[in-house]
Amino acid sequence: MFRTDAATHVGLVRDLNEDSMISRENLGLWTVADGMGGHAGGDFASQTIVAAIRAIPDALQGGELMQAVRDAFHSAHQTIQNEAELREGGTMGSTALSLILRQDYFVCLWVGDSRLYHCRDGAVRQLSSDHSLVNEWVEEGKLTREEAERHPHGNVITRAIGVGEVPEVAKIRGQYEPGDRFLLCSDGLSGYMEEADIFSVLANDPMEGIADRLVQGALDGGGRDNVTVIVVEVPW
Repeated sequence: MFRTDAATHVGLVRDLNEDSMISRENLGLWTVADGMGGHAGGDFASQTIVAAIRAIPDALQGGELMQAVRDAFHSAHQTIQNEAELREGGTMGSTALSLILRQDYFVCLWVGDSRLYHCRDGAVRQLSSDHSLVNEWVEEGKLTREEAERHPHGNVITRAIGVGEVPEVAKIRGQYEPGDRFLLCSDGLSGYMEEADIFSVLANDPMEGIADRLVQGALDGGGRDNVTVIVVEVPW
């Protein structure tokens, strides 16, 4: 059975936690959602995604589960848009990032800038790619990655569940091995904790309490956003 440690925190500035998360170890499925829209409905948006993931049946196989997660994202998109209309407009949406672990492979499906990191033998790398304005500029060569981390438009995302047309769901897959770790997080972690420190904790710390230590790292770094963390470890 996979080991999971998870934590979420409202942060040091906001009075509402618009992040949501769910761990379904029995399915090998974990999801983080980071709502946007403030009191107008960011919390509703992220909770809608989590509710759709919670409704996925237990007995699905790999390909069926991948499709069910896509369907959950799409149904949440429509539900959020319907709610926005009832509330007479305004921006209401959320990122969504799901990790699926089956047999010896993993799949990540995501929309937005919540992230997935992978650790093997002490080496950590980011697997997801942010759907954000500054990341597009990095890929176009207009910004360095270091400049992007400090850019004033760093929180502007280009895809979100609930906003605009039905968003394209990105996917990455690969093989996992015993001892591997995966980190799912909202940008409240990646935006306020130095990447080198995130990598160090993920590679070296014991699983017990690891999510709380990562959250504390974001708070120590300023913690001006909600922060949510799920760490999943593959057993030996």
